[in-house]
Amino acid sequence: MSSDALSKVLERIDADFDNSLDRLFDLLRIPSISTDPAHAGDCRQAAEWLAKELTGIGIPSSVRETNGHPMVIGHRTGEGKPGPHVLFYGHYDVQPVDPLDLWHTEPFAPRVDTRPDGTKVIVARGSADDKGQLMTFVEAARAWISEAGDLPIDVSIMLEGEEESGSPSLRPFLDANKDELSLDLALVCDTGMWDAETPAVTTMLRGLVGEEIVITAADRDLHSGMYGGLARNPIHILVDILAGLHDEDGRVTVPNFYDGVIEMPDDVMAMWETLGFTTEGFLGEIGLKLPAGEEGRTPLEKIWTRPTCEINGVSGGYQGAGFKTVIASKASAKVSFRLVGNQNPEKIREAFRAYVRSKVPEDCSVEFHEHGGSPALRLDFNSPSLSSARAALEAEWGKPAATIGCGGSIPIVGDFKNRLNMDSLLVGFGLDDDQVHSPNEKYNMKSFKSGIRSWARILAELAK
Repeated sequence: MSSDALSKVLERIDADFDNSLDRLFDLLRIPSISTDPAHAGDCRQAAEWLAKELTGIGIPSSVRETNGHPMVIGHRTGEGKPGPHVLFYGHYDVQPVDPLDLWHTEPFAPRVDTRPDGTKVIVARGSADDKGQLMTFVEAARAWISEAGDLPIDVSIMLEGEEESGSPSLRPFLDANKDELSLDLALVCDTGMWDAETPAVTTMLRGLVGEEIVITAADRDLHSGMYGGLARNPIHILVDILAGLHDEDGRVTVPNFYDGVIEMPDDVMAMWETLGFTTEGFLGEIGLKLPAGEEGRTPLEKIWTRPTCEINGVSGGYQGAGFKTVIASKASAKVSFRLVGNQNPEKIREAFRAYVRSKVPEDCSVEFHEHGGSPALRLDFNSPSLSSARAALEAEWGKPAATIGCGGSIPIVGDFKNRLNMDSLLVGFGLDDDQVHSPNEKYNMKSFKSGIRSWARILAELAK
């Protein structure tokens, strides 16, 4: 793809930016709240709006039915194009707006606001999550087709309408349309930058195992004066189990827990050192200052590339007002593990259950309740698509793109890998202060404009 063609596309993006903003505002005005049945018609309206818009720019698209809100699927392909055939993913549904009284203006009346530091931002529900993000790609595609007559690579698009409500229709849809959607590479825009001036590619997502355990001792609650000191207390058993999950150095004690954990390459670790991330700054925002976790690991290692075990809830005994001297018959806890590298979720689950059983006295019992599991995901650091994306982002933003991790999980990326055998390139332009899912959600104007230009450059680089 010639640099002259790309230059003309970028000029078209700049010249047409006011119209791009108007189109985004049209989409933002649709209150497509997927979790609220009262907005089912709005979700369909958003899907139809996007299908019409994509078809109008030269990407023939249709609204596809599911058991819930519809999908939007579009394709533009041609003979002999270089590069991968990509599947771009975004979602058009948004979170509810409650509490409404905390919004400064109407959530579905988009506006441009100027912050005290002069930064211009787009304020509306969905501006950052995910309508503004997905429209960066749509507008980049519009500019390529308008100026060059075609996209530089084959592109398919899938826009979901249930991401904010658990994606109940997604997996059946992927399975039913596997042949159509199993392409070379997925592009996912529902991510962010390192900071307002530093672009990023998210290359790692931690996996997850969720477990609930219920310890039962006596067959009923007991009077603590009559039975205390002789009868087993399931809360004692439970807290002993939970306290033993970590050693004094912060490592998880479940046998074979670290099988499959991968150390980061030296060059990646060196790059992370340049990002200026500190424990004091990160924890200071939440009123803490002393780090937890594994000894001898950097802060970014701890939240991106090391596995964890967290206790998410504990219950047992009387929890009402006042006091009740009772020995409960049952005690329960919810425990989650974040996974990295090649850790196997089912092996982690089995090892945890074996550990718990080994701690339960023979006259007591334990029940386990599974709460999901998924492996970690990591893009090969030598991947040509990663190199292409980083080169394009550096050209647009004027500084190297950070390759970052994400401590959480993005289910769609796992589904692309596990159901469609397709890696994902995660590039987005959101910021930590965008207030997604909160009142007064915003998307920086620079994120929107430079995001469009960035996708135009990424498409050109992938064609190489």
